[in-house]
This record gives sequence, C-alpha cells and structure tokens, in this order.
Amino acid sequence: MRLRRPGLPPFDLLDVALAVGSFGLFTLPVLLRGSGHAPTAAIAVLGAAATVPLVVRRSAPVLVLVTVSLVLVVAAVADVGFTVFHSNAGPALGIAVLTVADRLPPARSLRASVAAVGLVTVAEVTAMQIHPGTGQNAIQLVLAIPAWLLGYAFGARRQAERRLRAEEQERAREAERRVRAEERVRVSADVHDIVSHTLSMIAVRSGVARMVLEQRPDEALVALSAIETASRSALDELRTVLHSLRDVPGDPRRTGGALNVGPAAERPTLAHLRSLVGNLRDDGYPITLTLATDAAASPPVEESAYRVVQEALTNVVRHAGRVATSVEVGQDPHGLSIAVSNSAPVAGTSGAGHGSGHGLAGMRDRVALYDGTVTAGPRRDGGFAVLVRFPSGPVNRSGDVDRDGADSRG
Repeated sequence: MRLRRPGLPPFDLLDVALAVGSFGLFTLPVLLRGSGHAPTAAIAVLGAAATVPLVVRRSAPVLVLVTVSLVLVVAAVADVGFTVFHSNAGPALGIAVLTVADRLPPARSLRASVAAVGLVTVAEVTAMQIHPGTGQNAIQLVLAIPAWLLGYAFGARRQAERRLRAEEQERAREAERRVRAEERVRVSADVHDIVSHTLSMIAVRSGVARMVLEQRPDEALVALSAIETASRSALDELRTVLHSLRDVPGDPRRTGGALNVGPAAERPTLAHLRSLVGNLRDDGYPITLTLATDAAASPPVEESAYRVVQEALTNVVRHAGRVATSVEVGQDPHGLSIAVSNSAPVAGTSGAGHGSGHGLAGMRDRVALYDGTVTAGPRRDGGFAVLVRFPSGPVNRSGDVDRDGADSRG
C-alpha cells in the first residue's frame, strides 16, 4: 500500500516496516543494553539516519544510497557503533544498493553502487588504522556485492514483465484494430448488398410500371406496391445493420447501447432465401432454389451466406436479365457450400444496368472473414457461376434436401 503526504514523496507501508524493523533489531538493542562505546545520542541519531531514509527508497533510490553511505562513513571515522555488529554491519546499505540495482539501469546503478560502497570501504579501512581496538572491518563491501546482484535480478525480471505486458497490450490493441476492420468490412458489405439489391429491383419494377402505366394500370400499381415493399424492407435491413454497430459511449443518439434508429428487423438466415427467391420469381425471373434441410451454420455465417446469394442474384438481374438461374445450398462434413449459376443472357435481354465492379470483391471480403473461399467466373455456355464455401466441423445429419422448383413459392 502506497501513501502520500502533502509535500513529501510517496512511500510504501512495507518500507516503513522495513525501516522500523531495521532500527528495532540492530540499533535499539545497543541503546537498551548501553553496550555502545559512544554517546547514546550519537548512536540514536546515526542509527535513525541510516534506517529512516529506507522509507522513501523506491522513490529516491540514489538519494537513499548516498545518505546511508555518508552515515556509515561518519560512524566509521567517529568510531560510533550504532548496530550490534562490528563496522555497523546491518541491512541498511545492502537494502539501498539492492534498490538502486533494481530501480535504475544496470550501468547507472553499478556506477552509483561502486562509488558509494567504495567510499564506505575506504572509510572502514581508514578506521581500522585510526581505531584498531574497536574491531573495525570491511564487512559492508561483502554485503553490498550480493545485494547488487540480487537487485539486478529483480530489476531484470520486472523489466521482462513490463515488456511482456506491453507486448500483450499491443497484441490486444492489434486484435481490437483487426476486429474493427472486420466490422467495417462486414457493415460496408451489408450496406452495399442491401442498397444494390434494392435499387436493382426498384429499377426493374419502375421500368415495368412505366411501360404498362397507360395500357395496364393494374399491373403498374402492383409494380409500384412492390417498389414500396422493397424500399421499406431495405430500410428495416439498414436499421439492423446500424443496430449491430459497436457502442459509442456518450453518443446522444444511442438508447440502451444501440443507435436510436427505430426497431431492428430480423437478421437474415438461410431460411430467408425462400422469400428472396420468391420475390424475384414474382418479377418474372426463372430461379430454382435447392436448399438442403441440414444446411445450417452460426448466425453470422448464415447471414453472410444470405448476402452472398443476394449479391449473386442482384448481378444476374443487372447483367443477365430474366434467364434461367439456379441456387444450390448444401451441407457436407467439410462445411456449407453455395452455388449460384445462370444461363447466358438472351439476345435483347436488358438487366438493371451496369454494376460498380465491387460486388465480387465485397463478396470475397465477406466470406474471408470466416475463412471461406469464393470462386466466380464465366461458364462454357456463356453464363456465369459463383461457388462459395464456408468451412465448418463435421456435420452428422440426414443430408435430405428441400427442393423448390420454379413454380414453388415456399
């Protein structure tokens, strides 16, 4: 536990206990027994001066080392024994050296320790000559060497732990950046697929409405109603995409952690392919859907599979027109497979216009998020095929398929 007093450096309760314990175990017995050969006041002052600085050893390691060293020099020269051992042997200098080696770079701590311990050793050797009868020795040098090595080991370990934490934090930040990038890819792909598909349908249906408006107004109303339905559905899907975005603290548009854009629509799954294909059939597109009854995956993968089929069918509408098209969704032990293929465009057939060229690229980015693969290209008969596979673990299911023909609306 670290404490701070106004105007004073922070200190640790453990260091306070260390200072008090050092004084109590090594200096207090000398004062109580009166066994010192120096004045009691000098013993108490020098004993306290050598141990009290240990309280701030973590925040000011060099200052503590200098202070303790000077106290030992004065005590040696003045022949004041403030500990129960010769040459004032005790933990103070060893702790100060250990702290410097632990807290400072090795080169700097070694220089400071050599200078301080060297000064104390010179003072002790000098005191042997001045006071030969008091049993002075150079024990402080013997204590300081292992103390520095131990402190160096502690410092190296802490530096290694700090580097490890920094690396872990960097990996966590990198993982977060990757997740955000994948989220942007997913959201941009969703928006592209929703808008592209809806606008293509609107373009086709508005063209139908324009051509039959005067001769067959009922058909024009049906086309306009379909445009309204498609527009509302697209808005609902866009709301769902916005609801999936990450929370932004403090965003006033958010209610309960999501953008306040109204109720979210249900996220599409493989089961929604029937309604997707059915709507296109209503517009006169001959599409056959083969959906395996055992085809299933996690909700994100199923949504991506739906978007893949949606984008592929949008490309059929744009570039091929009303040609025979098949959609096959299957499941095997290796994963989920999707195949969308269409016949060659019929001469004179016009789609909804030219695309931006980003549809297949976005499809590959979307599928790559789940380690899937996309193969797309022209067929020999002039048509076009898109093959997609989402990998998964073994699937132990019946393998029956539900086949929806061109006349089915299931």
